Amino acid sequence: MENNKNHILIVDDDNRIRDLLKDYLSENNYIVSTAENAEQAKKKMQYLKYDTIILDVMMPGQNGYELTKEVKKKIKVPIILLTAKGEVENRIKGLELGADDYIGKPFEPKELLLRIKNIINKNNKIDLKSKHNIGKAKIDLNKMTVYLNNKFRKINNTEKKVLLEMLANPGITYSREKIGKISGINQERSIDVMITRLRQKIEINPKNPKYLQTIRGSGYVLWIE
Repeated sequence: MENNKNHILIVDDDNRIRDLLKDYLSENNYIVSTAENAEQAKKKMQYLKYDTIILDVMMPGQNGYELTKEVKKKIKVPIILLTAKGEVENRIKGLELGADDYIGKPFEPKELLLRIKNIINKNNKIDLKSKHNIGKAKIDLNKMTVYLNNKFRKINNTEKKVLLEMLANPGITYSREKIGKISGINQERSIDVMITRLRQKIEINPKNPKYLQTIRGSGYVLWIE
């Protein structure tokens, strides 16, 4: 078996399901913690980082939907919902609140194992894609930082959205209208200000940019070496 270091948190008020899943996932070389309700889960999340949370929807106190909404506002962690409700509306509700996947009870532990592996693999690929170099600037989109000239600079959500789009399409010219749709900024002047600030973070000489350039009359383009 592969030597797996991923840490899973199982949150379910049913002792039998908690123990069954803990044993099964431990046998497949996952590190497993358990909690019987939302309060226990939140206390454990204060001190430990988890790679995936397996969360029962129907629990006394704060239910799985409410906990999903709260957790997703604070940290980036995949959540798989366990639900006895098979209705489409309930599945949609969970996904709308930020859950990454769901599985209906009863289920085969092997199916849950495969879903966990798929989510972790997907997240690992996303993490790899989050780090980019633009010239000498080192960009980490997960941490929302740019390291240049021995200094770390923060980027905001708006700048991150634009960078993510342009990094995926180097050499493509983006009009101000297009950038406005990506960033949610409506005024052209505000778009120009945002681009100026980005240049100050990623360019050695922002006033004579090498990478984030203006295409007169058309918009902006990002060049990557």
